[in-house]
Amino acid sequence: MTFVNDYKNAGGRVTVGSDAGFIYKIYGFAYIRELELLQEAGFHPLEVLQSATLYGAQLLGLDAVTGTIELGKKADLVIVDKNPLSNFKILYGTGHFRVNRKTGKMERSKGILYTIKDEIIFDAKQLRRM
Repeated sequence: MTFVNDYKNAGGRVTVGSDAGFIYKIYGFAYIRELELLQEAGFHPLEVLQSATLYGAQLLGLDAVTGTIELGKKADLVIVDKNPLSNFKILYGTGHFRVNRKTGKMERSKGILYTIKDEIIFDAKQLRRM
């Protein structure tokens, strides 16, 4: 983890892409765990998001059409009700459990509310029911 952070700090480009599908790894959850591990390695949450979006697009030579939210670019989005920079687990499609500091009780966050893919809005709750 120290090496990855040092590499980034020296100007290296770190991208995100989990080994999901491998033993004990689940698609989606493994990707979010990778975001958490980069933060644990010393990346600022904004640097983690750049690694997951812009830098991946640059590496693939697609940054002219995707990787950032700009007029004229393609962008698939997830809509959540909390700031994922404070906790990447917000990005779980199923939500996650957390302690409510006011009540001291466990609560489940809502997770992803909507996904926008190819200009179509998908209601995550409805998709989970289906």
